[in-house]
Amino acid sequence: MKHKTALIYATVDGHTRKICEKLQKVIQGNGQSIDLINIEDFDGDLAPYDKIILGASIRYGVHDKKIVELINTRQEELESKKTAFFSVNLVARKPEKSNPETNPYVVKFFKKISWRPDMAETFAGMLDYPRYSFFDRTMIRLIMWMTKGPTDPTTVKEYTNWEKVEAFGKRLAGL
Repeated sequence: MKHKTALIYATVDGHTRKICEKLQKVIQGNGQSIDLINIEDFDGDLAPYDKIILGASIRYGVHDKKIVELINTRQEELESKKTAFFSVNLVARKPEKSNPETNPYVVKFFKKISWRPDMAETFAGMLDYPRYSFFDRTMIRLIMWMTKGPTDPTTVKEYTNWEKVEAFGKRLAGL
């Protein structure tokens, strides 16, 4: 049986989509069909899929509300399929906070919902101060100062471990 997968994602600045595109490539490379769907364009139909992967970035400590809403309103259907979830956040740049069990945003996320995916992962995101609005740049610099990260407003740094993304894609293909 050929698996059909939906990879539904929410992104703020586009980096989560970049991670999704890598996952899509790995899964397709394993001979599986996968639809990449921005949550903003999702029509709500999960029926054609036997695997559902949800990915979301963090902004100001929370995952996208539409991803959370999808989980909360479609939990029973999600539980009837193979599922995975991944979070993209800058806290994951620190090795001790780079997995779902130790990343404070993912731990908090799973405490607030009752759905549990078959697989979960956490990826470090990208810091791109020049792209942010004045407000976002100011707030993110404050957060980075508090977490001992870079605060230079010209900083552009990708923290994503692409080998980890590829390994997760291979695990997803075997799900």
